[in-house]
Amino acid sequence: MFLLVACAKKQDSQQVSQDAAAAQTETSPTASGFKETHRPQFHFSPAKMWMNDPNGMVYHKGEYHLFYQHYPDSTVWGPMHWGHAVSKDMIHWEHLPIALYPDSLGWIFSGSAVVDVNNTSGLGSKENPPMVAIFTYHSDPKAKRKDFQTQGMAYSTDNGRTWTKYKENPVLPNPGIADFRDPKVSWHEASKQWVMILAVADHVELYGSKNLKNWSKLSEFGKTHGAHGGVWECPDLFPLPIDGKQKWVLLLSINPGGIHGGSATQYFIGNFDGKKFTSDNPPKTTLWLDYGKDNYAGVTWSNIPAADGRRLFLGWMSNWQYANQVPTSPWRSAMTLPRELSLRKTGAGLRVVSQPVKELASIRGESKEIPGQTIEGRVTISEGVAFTVATSEVQLEFDSIRQGQDVGIELSNEQGQRVLIGYNAVKKFLCRPHAIRQK
Repeated sequence: MFLLVACAKKQDSQQVSQDAAAAQTETSPTASGFKETHRPQFHFSPAKMWMNDPNGMVYHKGEYHLFYQHYPDSTVWGPMHWGHAVSKDMIHWEHLPIALYPDSLGWIFSGSAVVDVNNTSGLGSKENPPMVAIFTYHSDPKAKRKDFQTQGMAYSTDNGRTWTKYKENPVLPNPGIADFRDPKVSWHEASKQWVMILAVADHVELYGSKNLKNWSKLSEFGKTHGAHGGVWECPDLFPLPIDGKQKWVLLLSINPGGIHGGSATQYFIGNFDGKKFTSDNPPKTTLWLDYGKDNYAGVTWSNIPAADGRRLFLGWMSNWQYANQVPTSPWRSAMTLPRELSLRKTGAGLRVVSQPVKELASIRGESKEIPGQTIEGRVTISEGVAFTVATSEVQLEFDSIRQGQDVGIELSNEQGQRVLIGYNAVKKFLCRPHAIRQK
């Protein structure tokens, strides 16, 4: 059987581009920003200027906070700030003013944010616990010093609307290593401490703290594990359930050295005892989060309510091979769709799998079902579709596929541009369809 369901996107689901004078706040769904050439209609993109890594992703008081690497003066990379947006559902976003600006200690590189529920830092109160951001300060690397990256902290007591930098920054000085960055902080209940995982050149280091202010080194991981074709960046460490037990996943971005060139994200599955992470996989094994070229620096949201229980992920939908040359204006870059991560048993062992979040179903509109049929060769499926296919969802179901044959779908336009997506039924993975490739 062949089944196609194409769902048009409702107009009221659109994220909106605004002038800086309007504080980048989402307003009318008919704003001109969504008519800009190449402007994503489903994925988060900045109102204007440059964006890269997602930062400080935290859920608090009914809002998903997304901070991101941002340069407000150009559409190419420059002195980093933290841009800021919030959402009730990870689909509709409200742009907020810039959260963190560079200062005398340096630019504001990547990092994370947590809600200090027990006010261990003393920066808020029991009744109003602070939101705390831990980030990398990047001072002038031309000063011919290796210690130009340190870890700083800022806090907010008004749900992220205003931020105060900690007066005793940096909270974690640099020991003399050039690449010392991208702290991801989480609370480890079993050891009753905050744990920071930090990218350090060709490995990660773990630090512990009782109060988010004073950190001590716990362990290292990775010098002999995984892919090492480039610098390690943007780690994340979190548990996932499988068969009533718990395993730990360590995400790690690498640039260059990705499986298809440039930037990519690898991961490790293992155990964490509050001090040390150990991998279940042999040292030379490399597991890739996905096999595309446009998912980098992705991390997960913290403070997701236990009643929800999902591990929610977002990445930067670009690659450093060409990120500065993408032909968009007045903005550049977008994020991936938000995903739910989980573990699945496969013939090769445990693997991390991802699915678009269920909230995306809320923007489905009109649909059209094409009756089942036997497919031989090429079949055109666009006839009779009255809505914009470019902003549609396609669902395909196959009862059976002939042995040794690829099945796929080709998306094309009047300019002759094509995207080919295939499925290998024997190996059970997506591929470039052989039958289409020969045409």
